[in-house]
Amino acid sequence: MTQSSHHQLPDGLCELALGADRLRDALELDAWAFANPQNVDDLLTLPNPLPPDRSWGLSPDGRQLAAMHASYPFTDTPVPGGRLDVSGLTWVGVHPQWRRRGLLRSMIASHFTNSLARKEPVSLLFAAEPGIYGRFGYGLAARSTTLTIPRRAALRPVATDGLSVRLETVDADHHADLVAGLHASIDRPGWVTRHSDAARRTRVINSPLFAEGRETQRILIAERAGAPVGYAMFRRKAHWTDSGSPAYEVQVVESVTPDAAIAHLIWSRLLDLDLTTTVVTGMLALDDPLLSLLVDIRAANPTWSDQLWLRLLDVPTALAGRRYQAPLDVVIELTDAELPTNAGRWQLQAAPFAPARVQRTDREPELRLDVRELGAAYLGGTSLGELAGAGLVEDLTGTKLLATSAAFGWPIAPVASWVF
Repeated sequence: MTQSSHHQLPDGLCELALGADRLRDALELDAWAFANPQNVDDLLTLPNPLPPDRSWGLSPDGRQLAAMHASYPFTDTPVPGGRLDVSGLTWVGVHPQWRRRGLLRSMIASHFTNSLARKEPVSLLFAAEPGIYGRFGYGLAARSTTLTIPRRAALRPVATDGLSVRLETVDADHHADLVAGLHASIDRPGWVTRHSDAARRTRVINSPLFAEGRETQRILIAERAGAPVGYAMFRRKAHWTDSGSPAYEVQVVESVTPDAAIAHLIWSRLLDLDLTTTVVTGMLALDDPLLSLLVDIRAANPTWSDQLWLRLLDVPTALAGRRYQAPLDVVIELTDAELPTNAGRWQLQAAPFAPARVQRTDREPELRLDVRELGAAYLGGTSLGELAGAGLVEDLTGTKLLATSAAFGWPIAPVASWVF
């Protein structure tokens, strides 16, 4: 047994590393925590993206698992105007028998300590229950939208000269590098890429375990001068109406459309597949080109959801690691109940799109907020003005809020294309 960090453990429990030899135990715990329907023996045949050196369990006896958590090493993750090493919290689960005993708090403390030791100043997660993580300082930093688009929905015209498409069945050996390379080329805040070969192959595995009644996974690849420049992975689901008419649904698993021409070509083809009546997109950024290309956005029935939750672990490093879109000189008084070293007054100075300076100060504070709200604003997808309107940010001068909110904004909305 190896303890990951020095923090208070719940009585009667020890912390242990979950190496590759404990994968079955981790999968069984995950099944208990999330009622996963897949058979563990079947899951063991697939690539597993869990990093064995970043996965930890809580156990009463060193054998059975009461809880577990892990993190992905999201190196070189885009943030506004920069890139940082980010710790992606994942696989957080507690066995039903061990609920309400402080296990989650202990695991979060472990995650914070380990991430800081690895010099990862930011933590990201997808929340299974959005009400949980705010109390640990995570703020809602990115939202996404999903569209359900009628077949042959009209798009505004865009020239697609020089582009072609090909349709193929997804194959891990053939498509893993293509998908990973195009995916990693996107420079959008929060756009985390897959960290390992196992993680990359997991996205292009054609296992029936995840089909949910749909066809095998397909990929539409856009090419320019013979080189791949974009893609969409999708599955169709057969459905026939009572009158015998086809009403198939196209479920888009993931799309990468770096420019308007590529987006127009890919979505045009997806919206005109035979036998289909609707196309359901994956998670799109709130400024995804498709939203502006659609002639009738209302007919696409847009819905939005919370997406990335962000926690600042090392405030000065994180604030200095991004850029700001307007001149900025502000003193922020920050509270942080979980990591007191972040609390206090910070002076943040920056010229537009230039490196920032962050330092401790004794100057009078101009804005007062909690680390949760600062994390929510960090990627530029949630404005400080919005948070102030909810009473969560206090402008102590009456003059600093609008300028600081404008500086923290960003021209490109944050999003992640996959749930980790």
